[in-house]
Amino acid sequence: MRTVLRFYSVGDELGELSNFALFPITVDGERWPTVEHYFQAHKFDDVAYRKRIRQARTPMAAAQLGRDRSRKLRKDWESVKVSVMRAAVLAKFTQHPELRELLLATGDAKLVEHTDSDDFWGDGGDGRGKNMLGRILMEVRDSLKER
Repeated sequence: MRTVLRFYSVGDELGELSNFALFPITVDGERWPTVEHYFQAHKFDDVAYRKRIRQARTPMAAAQLGRDRSRKLRKDWESVKVSVMRAAVLAKFTQHPELRELLLATGDAKLVEHTDSDDFWGDGGDGRGKNMLGRILMEVRDSLKER
């Protein structure tokens, strides 16, 4: 049976897999404090608002700004959100050698973002969620094995 490794909070074991983990990334020449900052900012076309999210003091503050539904999401968000996340996660695990090693050390385990507050990026708390973040992490892990 395949090992399942669950993660969620930065303070937990494997917390480095969380988008809130404090590892900056550079994508397209721009530095972002965390994957969460990058992801939340890319929901919007408004350049000034994206900058505001990038400059948020914490990943939670970035998330709160990104979840503000009084702001208009970019029209193509639903079709690009997975590729935006994939780009950020790939940057994180290629730009930080210690994270690359951590991810590779998970072997072929199934990685699951375990949370009842998200059934798209996470498992929904009961395993019925899509676990898209876990899937992306496993895809990135597979690509790192080939490098």
